[in-house]
Amino acid sequence: MLIREIQQQDNVQVAKVVRTVLEEFNVPKVGTAYADPELDSMYEAYQKPRSTYFVLENEGRIIGVAGISPLANGSEDVCELQKMYFLPETRGLGLGVLMMKACLVKAKEFGFKQCYLETMPYMEAAQKLYKKSGFEYLDGPMGCTGHSACPVWMIKNI
Repeated sequence: MLIREIQQQDNVQVAKVVRTVLEEFNVPKVGTAYADPELDSMYEAYQKPRSTYFVLENEGRIIGVAGISPLANGSEDVCELQKMYFLPETRGLGLGVLMMKACLVKAKEFGFKQCYLETMPYMEAAQKLYKKSGFEYLDGPMGCTGHSACPVWMIKNI
């Protein structure tokens, strides 16, 4: 297993991982990452300053993804953990912890002081990982992510 930064040739596999997981959880296709315009061109989307996107690769196949980027319309000290998804065969192996660590290390290198995320209430395993990683619940959203269908908001000091 290898965690590495996204490459342009990963775009198709990355979009497939994200859509597969969202469909598995019956996440609404509007107001979530499913409808994000950059989903089919994630490499290009994460070429902006203070942004990075990681893939978890196993024998040439992408099986998990996650990234960080400045929080849209937020403080310059706050990044957002974005599009963190893992295919079923990767879950429960501690790989989410490793991916989270890679994202938070990079966020700190970029000078962010806090990391924000949004998720769905029934993504309980994800929330368990977030809490284990030091994230705390918020009463409302921050920034302007466009994910109006995600009613769970969390933040962590880094």
